[in-house]
Amino acid sequence: MSLIYLDYNATTPLADEVIEAMKPFMGEHFGNPSSSHFMGQRVRLAVEEARLQVASLLGCHADEIIFTSGGTESNNMAIKGAALANRSKGNHIITSCIEHPSVLEVCHWLETQGFRITYLPVDEYGRVNVDAFKAAVDEKTILVSIMHSNNETGSLQPINEIGRLAKQLGILFHVDAAQSIGKVPVKVNDFWADLLSVAGHKFYAPKGIGALYIRRGVKLEKILHGASQEFGWRPGTENVIYIAGIGRASKLVEERLEDDSVHLKWMRDRLEAGLFKGIEGIKLNGHPELRLPNTLNISIAGIEANALISELSDIAISTGAACHSQQQQTSHVLKAMNLAFEYITSALRFSVGRKTTEEEVDRAVEEIVLAVKRMRGEESSLSFTENVDIKLTQYTQGLGCACKLRPAVLEEVIKKIPLAFSTPNLLVGYETSDDACVFKIDESLAIVSTLDFFTPIVDNPYEFGAIAAANSLSDIYAMGAKPLYALNIVAFPSNRLPFRVLENILKGAADKAAEAGIPITGGHTIDDIEPKFGLAVTGIIHPNKILRNYGAKPGDQIILTKPLGTGILSTALKQGLLSISTKEILLKNLLALNKKAAEIMISFPVTACTDVTGFGLLGHLLEMCKPNHLGARLRRNTIPLLPEVETLAMAGIIPGGSKENLEFVKNDVVFIENISLALQYIYSDAQTNGGLLMAIHREKAQDLLDALHEAGILEASLVGEFTDSGKIEII
Repeated sequence: MSLIYLDYNATTPLADEVIEAMKPFMGEHFGNPSSSHFMGQRVRLAVEEARLQVASLLGCHADEIIFTSGGTESNNMAIKGAALANRSKGNHIITSCIEHPSVLEVCHWLETQGFRITYLPVDEYGRVNVDAFKAAVDEKTILVSIMHSNNETGSLQPINEIGRLAKQLGILFHVDAAQSIGKVPVKVNDFWADLLSVAGHKFYAPKGIGALYIRRGVKLEKILHGASQEFGWRPGTENVIYIAGIGRASKLVEERLEDDSVHLKWMRDRLEAGLFKGIEGIKLNGHPELRLPNTLNISIAGIEANALISELSDIAISTGAACHSQQQQTSHVLKAMNLAFEYITSALRFSVGRKTTEEEVDRAVEEIVLAVKRMRGEESSLSFTENVDIKLTQYTQGLGCACKLRPAVLEEVIKKIPLAFSTPNLLVGYETSDDACVFKIDESLAIVSTLDFFTPIVDNPYEFGAIAAANSLSDIYAMGAKPLYALNIVAFPSNRLPFRVLENILKGAADKAAEAGIPITGGHTIDDIEPKFGLAVTGIIHPNKILRNYGAKPGDQIILTKPLGTGILSTALKQGLLSISTKEILLKNLLALNKKAAEIMISFPVTACTDVTGFGLLGHLLEMCKPNHLGARLRRNTIPLLPEVETLAMAGIIPGGSKENLEFVKNDVVFIENISLALQYIYSDAQTNGGLLMAIHREKAQDLLDALHEAGILEASLVGEFTDSGKIEII
């Protein structure tokens, strides 16, 4: 079944006419528009034609249009440029609390430069109050920057009134119109605008092209310096291909805006009516009338938005809590509207476009209504047919150990919980940050108990069960213990998934436990919004042979038995970005028990050991260092990495948990200058069923490494040594 795209506020496809307008400049007409010969001048004419087309759309002079790389650059150029050029007149800037990050972050930066920023509040509809603007103005106010329409709710701001007042007061007025063009009329004189930002990809032009309107006579400080292109405002050879595209897109908007607006409103209203009719407990977010004709933002009572989206594999919509790299961030716009947290996390944004059809809208309504009923228990998950390909990662937000609580938060919580009673028989408790407890039975026997569970890290239920089991067993192996038996821990969304999925999860776990030589003897289940699985494992060890995560001494060598990167690769896997070969390598690592490495380890003078899981290599190494105030020195060229992981990290495919891990350890880690941020994230990457991290006497380190290699653990590597510096250094 074809994809239904209802996220036109995020981006639009290229219009056919735009593609045709761009083609000549991809081949035949490749000249530099600054060249004086005929090939350059032909291209120069195309640039100026596009400038005229954008100017015509906005109702301004062609020499008032500057081409940029998009809305973000236009906003930066306008706000920074105006603020810096007018600093002698004052230092006060007014904006709103619901602006795009490319406005808010610029304002935050300007605050560090001595500017004073007023962030206007909004009402329950997400609209700025004109009286609040009037009250905020003072004699030092030099600039006002307000968006025309909000990208999340579609609510229109009282731009005409604010602009007129700003003009009367002699204050520069900047309008971010990125979301409005192509949906409603945008004319600079109607807005009384001195500066106005345009983003091409919002109205069927390419990504990476935008424009800034600068009214004649307005003074800006240059942000870039170089040659004289774009009337001296923006140096650098023009992106002729994209400029031709935004010009043609602008002409299309002029030609069809009236018809498009009618179509958009018809589709949006049909969608809204269908959802409100089919689902109880819907709340409209934004103004019911004063909003973009294509935008619908709603909250559904009791339904978490990301969970609902995971049910809709063929419908593209956005949430009010954008999940960036697996880290949920609640909408600053909806928070500013004083929505209750449960409404923010259940918010969905639909935005229709030129190509949206009634059939698509009706099918979307049908699928969304059915999914909500299923999540509410009004529709049985048995409605899934046997041949439906269920992808488990689409039913969860976190991935594996990357969904653990933030280390700093967890530490603070644990500090506040006193032991109910103390006993000399409790050999290991939560004070060591180990995921285990060791209780001494007698002089020759201690019981080891561990517990681990998490959300799916792969799509296949059987593989998920096996990986979760291997990960749960890893804590036993890291302590040098022998597992005896395990209990299942199950959270399962019975209204969202058929029970055959649970059967396969349990079978995968049982088979992996059998590989470890233990039975799974029972367990506990709860009904939950998303699937989670793990094991409580019980093992045995001699009380004098326990390997804790502390005990290393300066000079001890550090061995890591598995490569890093499972968190990053799992995130890429969920997004469909992994090659087949890398996926196979990832699964092999995730499924591999640490049993063999542990059996070899206990024959050597290992002084400390832990397994690298949710806190990443650096987080777990820090746990090994802190109790005895040690440091460590890691050699980056010896740290094994999974394939593609560095490329994916550079592309920003990083779990939120890994980012939080780096934030947690940054004050205790010293990176040499040429270690990239991508590598820093990899060394902090939240691992699922990662390798063992061992400390061993220097003279025996190579022997242990050789033994691991001889046993087939070929990725094992001697990655560094412990020091007395108190810091972890990566060289």
